[in-house]
Parts: sequence; structure tokens; C-alpha cells
Amino acid sequence: MAFVDEVTIYAASGKGGNGVVRWAHTKEKARGGPSGGNGGRGGDVVLVGARDLSALKNFRYEKKFIAENGVAGQGELKNGANGADALLKVPIGTVARVVQTGEEREITKEGERVVLFRGGFGGKGNAHFKSSTNQNPFEQTNGKEGKGGDIEFSLKLIADVGLIGLPNAGKSSLLNALTRAKSKIGDYPFTTLEPNLGSFYGYILADIPGLIEGASSGRGLGIKFLKHVERTGILLHLVSADQDDPIAAYKEVQKEIDSFGRGLSEKQEVIVLSKTDLVSLEDSTEKMKKLARVTGREVLSVSIEDPTALKLFSDRLAAIISKGD
Repeated sequence: MAFVDEVTIYAASGKGGNGVVRWAHTKEKARGGPSGGNGGRGGDVVLVGARDLSALKNFRYEKKFIAENGVAGQGELKNGANGADALLKVPIGTVARVVQTGEEREITKEGERVVLFRGGFGGKGNAHFKSSTNQNPFEQTNGKEGKGGDIEFSLKLIADVGLIGLPNAGKSSLLNALTRAKSKIGDYPFTTLEPNLGSFYGYILADIPGLIEGASSGRGLGIKFLKHVERTGILLHLVSADQDDPIAAYKEVQKEIDSFGRGLSEKQEVIVLSKTDLVSLEDSTEKMKKLARVTGREVLSVSIEDPTALKLFSDRLAAIISKGD
């Protein structure tokens, strides 16, 4: 099933149960004192963080989630039961926005629980109103209504490393080689229309969709690309060795990252000259030196067709990630 990173649903908390008017029955009197219990509280709408990046797909078809209402009170001073919560499991990195109010809440940890809508309070039974001046109250109150609204879920990936670069820079192929992921590969722009993930020595690598000029203003995948980059720890910027001008290729992506802002340009970045099997050793060495000189960044090289080069790259990448952990 396709990766889902944006979806809108409706959710509402439960109504509180009503308080009731009841009377105790004794042998001496047909009707004793007030014994009406309070109503139970309505269930909450609760977001629950899960280490499951596909969790939002559960909301593709089921769009309405209502917590249970509280149960009405009973006689003999028995309070009604609280309604069950509506638990909405969302991936870590999900931002939930209530459309009607603009309120935003974010899930950043596995198992984290965030109450989005509180359930209504239960009403009071007549036993609650008994006093020295009112021995036989007939008063009771109804439970309060719950709250609800439309919720926009937007997933911003939290990954240890994000692979970025122009389309066809070799990101999907490298992810597959490092993690045995099953990313799509092809010789055409926008091979990857959604992030692909893989585990690398326990760290999460995310192959982010290829970037084009104008993405920061919404062109192409635009903001969908950049919002995922926003949540990665280290950026692995791939530049294909068969580019005639690797500096121009690098700057094209970097321009969009700088334009987007939000601290992206301050992230740790490692440049990778990929597909080095397509050029001569002399050519790849010269391009690496030029990238290092112009950018001031560490520059690595890799070819998935060369097991030795891939192993050297893998070892260095593992050292970089663990150092920044």
C-alpha cells in the first residue's frame, strides 16, 4: 500500500452521562433520601505515537472517529461509567492540526499520548444537591457535550539520515544497497514520489523524493519534499559523478534548501559523489576535490557496482552517524 503522509479526518470526544434523580428505598419509608449518582465522563480523543510510518494509511477510508459517551448515573449513589477514549495511532513525527481552531499538536515519541479533544463532564445526580436546607432535592444536571472537529494529519519524517539530491542522483539505488530496502529505480525524473526508508545498523535512512528548481515555492513535489528534510538529523547530499557540472547540480538543490529556511541549511551535511563507476578515477577525484573546495563540506564517493567502494563508504557513514548520535 502507498505511503500516506497527509490525511484529513473528523473526530469528536464523547458526551458526559446525565446525572439522575433517584431515591433510596428503606423498609421504614417508601422513599428515602436522594441516591441519584453522577454521570460518567465522555471519552477523550487521544493521539498515540507509534513507530510505524505507515500508520496514517488507516485513515484513508475510515474518516470519522467518535469516542464513547459517558453512562448516566444510577440509583444507590452509583456513578455512571466513563466512556472509552478514541485512540488514534499516528506515526512519530505527525503534526495534527484542528482545522476549525488552527490548534496544532505534535507527536515526537513512541507511546506519547496527546489529548486533542477532552470528553464532556458527567452531570450531577440529585444526591449531589442534598444539603441541610434541601434534604430532598429533585435537581440533576445533564452531561456536557463533547468537542470535535476536522483534523489534518501531516507527517514530517524523523530519520537519522536523509538522502537528498536531484532526480537520478542514485539515492534509491544507494538506499537499497545499504539497507536492502525495495525502493523503485528508474532512469526518469521523479522515480521516487514518496519517501522510502531503510534500517542501517539500527539507524533510519530516508530516501527523500528528488528535488527540482522552484521546489521551495511549491513547484513539483515542492514543500512535500522539504518538510521531510526538515526532520532528518544528517543530510546526505548525492551528486552524480556523470554530471558535467557537479557544482551546479549541488547548488541547485542547496538553493531550494536555503530558500525554504527553517534551519535546513544549518544541518550537518555530507556530500556524496555517486555513480563513480560511470567516470574515470581521475575524473571522480577531480570532481570530489572541486566539491570539497567550493562547499567546505566532507565529500565521500561511492559506487554500488564496486563492493570495496561500497564497504568503505558504509563504514564511514556508520562512523559519521554514530558520532552525531
